[in-house]
Amino acid sequence: MTEHKVGTREEWLAARNALLESEKELTRRGDELAQQRRELPWVPIDKDYRFETDEGTKTLAELFDGRSQLLMYHFMFGPEYTAGCPVCSSGADTYNGAVPHLNARDVTFLCVSRAPLERLQAYKRRMGWSFPWVSSSGSDFNFDFDVSHTEEQLAPFLEGDIPPVVTQLAGACGTDPAGYVAEGPGLSAFALSDGVVYHTYSTYARGLEIMLAFYPLLDRVPKGRDEEDAPFWIRRHDEYENG
Repeated sequence: MTEHKVGTREEWLAARNALLESEKELTRRGDELAQQRRELPWVPIDKDYRFETDEGTKTLAELFDGRSQLLMYHFMFGPEYTAGCPVCSSGADTYNGAVPHLNARDVTFLCVSRAPLERLQAYKRRMGWSFPWVSSSGSDFNFDFDVSHTEEQLAPFLEGDIPPVVTQLAGACGTDPAGYVAEGPGLSAFALSDGVVYHTYSTYARGLEIMLAFYPLLDRVPKGRDEEDAPFWIRRHDEYENG
């Protein structure tokens, strides 16, 4: 690290002020994008989805729990998994604290997966989480929102060279690569108005980095994410070695 450019406090301040202008522009652009998200057209949900919850079977409308907005994280925990995805799990470590603040702004937050509810409950106990988590097992919900995939859809990927990280993550979830990539992460938002549920927003891939609260922090330290040409490092919080 000491091979990095070294300068005076005055040089640092000049460079920091120049960077600050770029950071302010990024913030302003972020505000504009947030407005564009809110202006997306709403799509009414016409399917009667059912979910298994800690309080019994519920409809999508009932998941709002008396609020008008619902934010659902599609957590990778498929029927073939014995444990949740380590990457999804790393983000989930921050959800407990966020829930009351979201509730205070008329937003219900929960996770949804295709694994049976009892398996999700057991994993929550292992990880020490308390946020709501529901099972969409037996419904088309995950498929309709592009986070679960059929064997036919996966065939082109599985017939090629499987990246080592996929094999690693599959093993960590107690399944094979085919079982692992049958699921994907996502974040979806819904609104409830006059008894009708509307889909308002979804994001996937790098749009989900907001769920990994440690990434913005790593972006602000000298080594950054330090992931180039490095082994895949993310683990569940109870699997890191001390130090």
